[in-house]
Amino acid sequence: MTFTVCFVLFACFVHVPAVFAIQETSLDTSPTTPKRKPEKPNSSDTRNGSESTSRRGSFVIAPIPISSPAIGGGATVIGGYIFPLRKSDKISPPSLVGGAWVGTNNGTRAWGAATELYFHQDRYHAIGGVAHGDLKYEFYGTGTAAGDAGLKFGLDQTGDIVFGEVLRRTFWQLFVGPRLWFGTSRIDPQNFGTRFPGLPPLGITFNMRALGFKVERDTTPNRFYPEAGSQLQFGSDFFSKNLGGTFSFQRYRLMFNYYQRLSEKQVLAYNAFACSTGGDAPFFGECIFGMQNELRGYPAGRYIDRKMLAVQAEYRRVLPLRLGVAAFGGFGEVGPTFSKFTLDNILSSGGVGPRFNLSTRYHLNLRADFAWGKNGRTFSMGLGESF
Repeated sequence: MTFTVCFVLFACFVHVPAVFAIQETSLDTSPTTPKRKPEKPNSSDTRNGSESTSRRGSFVIAPIPISSPAIGGGATVIGGYIFPLRKSDKISPPSLVGGAWVGTNNGTRAWGAATELYFHQDRYHAIGGVAHGDLKYEFYGTGTAAGDAGLKFGLDQTGDIVFGEVLRRTFWQLFVGPRLWFGTSRIDPQNFGTRFPGLPPLGITFNMRALGFKVERDTTPNRFYPEAGSQLQFGSDFFSKNLGGTFSFQRYRLMFNYYQRLSEKQVLAYNAFACSTGGDAPFFGECIFGMQNELRGYPAGRYIDRKMLAVQAEYRRVLPLRLGVAAFGGFGEVGPTFSKFTLDNILSSGGVGPRFNLSTRYHLNLRADFAWGKNGRTFSMGLGESF
């Protein structure tokens, strides 16, 4: 998910902890002496290609082609600046400001801008941003059976969001803090046809208002290319009519990553993800399979339900000439309750993909993934590792 644009299906409306998201990094709880070294630029920086550097940081920009069963074919343009917020702060990881635009041949258009700041000797992390989107996609209904059936209904969803969170370092390298999410969304049919019972009323603007909190712990030495350590994130969002929203529901998400360095150029990465929703959640507020690289090989939105679990592993190899390669596989499931999960409904995936090191300064890769799922194949590209 590192440095990844989340403008795929519904992302501009509900499932965006950061539209221009990069994974956060935690240091030791000691205010003066971290247990691990903070991320620092590579002294062998080549300063060419798509990366330019300054005294304070690195600029990265990349046009990325899109070929998605969900929103069609097109391109995304991502740009960002990675930099230390204060030169005197030798502990905080580098901060980031960036933006992105996406457009596809089915009329989908979206843009977003966000920032992620690390400051005060890595005592605080802050994320904030805005996004606007007009997404045209296919709705399959909720539940595994609906996704397997493949019957779809074209929707046009527009919306705007403002989001933010501020985390403070506490004990055991844990960062804890509040988050907010305000947005509006409107859904219209692309064409009239069979209505799905899971759809909310069409042609009406919905207000989405949420307050929540987040807990995270990160012991990796480099958030852009983790080679050791682990990452833990738990977030909750409480959408409420009392805040001026249209719906009242709760969403919880838990993510755990573990990284094992096999050699100087080889890494094994593991990922586990769980999602749960409660209350009167609209379909775009439920758990959407494939939304945040839980499993590649599935178009985001084909499998939706109130609960979701997914696990995956990835082998990463650094090659000469700033190249690399990855192979991955995993499985997961969605259902109305965790007790309803069965072996018959498991969704499996696997794939491979090349990597190109855009920033030797921070080991930031451009990745391309060819993945196979239960219903077919997908191709995706992004900045940074998928998890």
